[in-house]
Amino acid sequence: MTPTLRIARAADTPENLRTIIGLREEASAWLSGKGTDQWQKPWPNRRRRDARIRRGLKRGATWIVRDEAGRAVATVSTATAPKSKVWREAECDLSVPAVYAHGLIVTRDFAGWGLGAELIDWTGLRGHRDYGAEWIRIDVWSSNLALHEYYTKRGFTSCGVCPDRRYPSGMLFQKNVLDIAEPERPLFAELELPAVVAPPAGRGVASGDSCPPVFMDEEYQASSRSWRRRAASLSRSS
Repeated sequence: MTPTLRIARAADTPENLRTIIGLREEASAWLSGKGTDQWQKPWPNRRRRDARIRRGLKRGATWIVRDEAGRAVATVSTATAPKSKVWREAECDLSVPAVYAHGLIVTRDFAGWGLGAELIDWTGLRGHRDYGAEWIRIDVWSSNLALHEYYTKRGFTSCGVCPDRRYPSGMLFQKNVLDIAEPERPLFAELELPAVVAPPAGRGVASGDSCPPVFMDEEYQASSRSWRRRAASLSRSS
């Protein structure tokens, strides 16, 4: 039976910081045997990596998926604008609204469920509902060729390379959100619906990781009710 999972925006707490770091270290241990150097050392160092994770929490940009027992099983962070140093030479139109996914991790206990793929799709669909994102974009670890293939099979196309060769996650991919379908039987439901984030004025390139929250508009409130109905349906079936 498919487990009942819930996704919520992660609050800025020491516990959630430890949770994200724990998921990252679990993934690092697993990747060590996969012929890639991804996450084998905190980049560029542990202090700055942890500070980067903390910024995501403070900005409300990080989401955690939990099982019925409250255990974290997956996470993803999102942004409404690209990191300029990473995307400035991308072979795509950065003025078009997009959602940028970072730090996607699924615990090994849920490998094979398709949870990572659904989390990617959810990120794109939510960005589209929140502020009209037309693309979901992600920078992928340069040396992890298996991960490049994974995103390609998921419908992503290459859109360039980060010009700074020292940046380890420099392969750039994107997918049109119109190519994403809502799952018929979702693996997780969104229970908390805080204020959404909107892209900066002009929808141009920004150097920050995300943007400040704004109030929900009528269209998003309608989509929120849809997510609540989905969550209620899952609760009744659990």
